[in-house]
Amino acid sequence: MGLVALLLVTRVMMANEPAFEIRVVDEQTGQGVPLVELETVHQQRFVTDSAGRIAITAPELQDQRVYFHVRSHGYEYPADGFGYRGVRLDVRSGEEATVRIRRKNIAERQYRVTGAGIYADTVALGKPAPIRQPLLNAQVMGADSVVTAEYRGKLYWFWGDTHRASYPLGNFHASGATSSLPSRGGLDPAVGVDLEYFADSEGFAKPMARMPGEGPTWIWGLVVVEEEEGERLFTGFEKVEGLEVYQRGIAEFDDQREEFVLRKLVDEDVPLYLHGHPFRHQVDGVEYFYFGDPYPVMRVPATAEAVLDLARYEGFTCLAPGSGGEESPQVERDEAGHVVWGWKRDTAAICWSLQQQLRQQGQLAADEVWLQLVDAEQGDSVVAHRGSVTWNDYREGWVLITTEQGGSSFLGEVWYAEAAAPEGPWRKATKVVTHEDYSFYNPKQHPYFAAEGGRFLFFEGTYTHTFSGNPQATPRYDYNQVMYRLDLADPRLSGSHR
Repeated sequence: MGLVALLLVTRVMMANEPAFEIRVVDEQTGQGVPLVELETVHQQRFVTDSAGRIAITAPELQDQRVYFHVRSHGYEYPADGFGYRGVRLDVRSGEEATVRIRRKNIAERQYRVTGAGIYADTVALGKPAPIRQPLLNAQVMGADSVVTAEYRGKLYWFWGDTHRASYPLGNFHASGATSSLPSRGGLDPAVGVDLEYFADSEGFAKPMARMPGEGPTWIWGLVVVEEEEGERLFTGFEKVEGLEVYQRGIAEFDDQREEFVLRKLVDEDVPLYLHGHPFRHQVDGVEYFYFGDPYPVMRVPATAEAVLDLARYEGFTCLAPGSGGEESPQVERDEAGHVVWGWKRDTAAICWSLQQQLRQQGQLAADEVWLQLVDAEQGDSVVAHRGSVTWNDYREGWVLITTEQGGSSFLGEVWYAEAAAPEGPWRKATKVVTHEDYSFYNPKQHPYFAAEGGRFLFFEGTYTHTFSGNPQATPRYDYNQVMYRLDLADPRLSGSHR
């Protein structure tokens, strides 16, 4: 046998050798931990899949005692005498090892929702995966910022810019999918989500919201209106150039075409419009959609007529009715000089930037501001970026999950807070997730996944290095949605209770 033939045979034999399995588990729960990095001393980097598994096939590592540095956002491996945090493992084909890691995060990382190779190592090891498409679904490699709605008996999912396998440019007009609700035969949300994408003729996730104008379409403010003829699904949308919004509007889902169609464009100077992550809430016998970014300080009656009529929208604010936002804000006060907070039409809702402007102008004193979220332990100000609010039966109140603007990582810190009313006031927050030099923005709660009467809360967000300043993207995980679970009985959350 010639040398070339011998090398080919050797290569085939090595390729057929079973991999060495490493499973990283949460020492507290025993569950596999996704997104744990193990790196050798020669910088070969492995990342656990959604089951916490890694399949080691590197030929130079076989039959060797190998040191792996162990690191993961919000998790920690013990340090040795030199300060190294890692483990020595005897790597042998067909064998396995378990690494237990301590969770510092209060929330528990569950799995990756979108992208390729969600259970790649599990499949490579010949183990069963909990979802039907564990490797590649509708050719989606990455997906930005999710919005969801329960519509016509299913859960509808929509994302922003979506990467594809065949080219660097993908779908920039929203992609979409459906899944079965857990209450209707869907997977246990602690296990995963089976997504069925709306796909084009090539099998890639189709554009769901082609709206007039150049540039990408982003959709927000997904609401389901109930009528005698059946349910209707509306969304707000934005057209962007770079990261600047130049056009807003409202679209409606067409069930026959399986895509959104334009219903109304929104003038740029309109202060209130469909946005954020809405929910239903009844006040004085009127059913409203509440929504905000992240605080629910905008609302509209929960009818199709009202959703399409911008004059029916109300903002929770301290401004005088009809007062503009950034250009000409004017605080409303009563005869005694007290700030009049309330729901007002055609008036800009309170937000952090507006509140800061009013402070700088001397229109609001320090003890008159509404948005005062602080760290429950340290008392430091927490500036909320984006997030979502839902009612929670277990806590018998409203709960907020939000990322922090600033903090120890850029848009990577996630906080939990409670309030008695959806508009607040929100006062004390507890950090539940940290990401080291990485971003995790636009976190979305999933109230239909809540388990044990709301005790276990599920939320996901966009995990990406893009805005963090970190030049090193995590393979497979970057620019994708990662799910977390939060136990609201955890005593570390007690400082956030009302």
